[in-house]
Amino acid sequence: MLKSVAELRATGDLAAINGLVPYARTVGLELLRDEVGLMTALRFREHNIGNFVVRAIHGGVVGALLEHAAMMHLLVETEVQVVPRIVNVSIDYLRPCRAEDTYARGSIIRQGRTVANVRVTAWQADPSRLVAAAHAHFLLT
Repeated sequence: MLKSVAELRATGDLAAINGLVPYARTVGLELLRDEVGLMTALRFREHNIGNFVVRAIHGGVVGALLEHAAMMHLLVETEVQVVPRIVNVSIDYLRPCRAEDTYARGSIIRQGRTVANVRVTAWQADPSRLVAAAHAHFLLT
């Protein structure tokens, strides 16, 4: 798989890189690039609703968005030589994630030879009103 990622990274084919993760299509995850950089979008899907009373997206789906955004940031924006493996992730759920598209962006806090620390923030309509944030550690060996 790493050779595929390296080849796809070289061509810039974000959809193909995203397609390497089986659950991405199921929950509606897409990779986009804007003027700031790489962004992960969670497209609204009715089956992602966890609380039907307030129509909020399930916390597990929000967590998957944050972890996916962190992993994709490492795969696309760095020259990692192995597929990063998650060590742990700490998620802060800041407000209900309503039934609409949600976006996330990762940033590398520190990347060493063996471990990378990635911070991810997620929002919906307004990037200044975060719905969740995460700090993830990945093993790079």
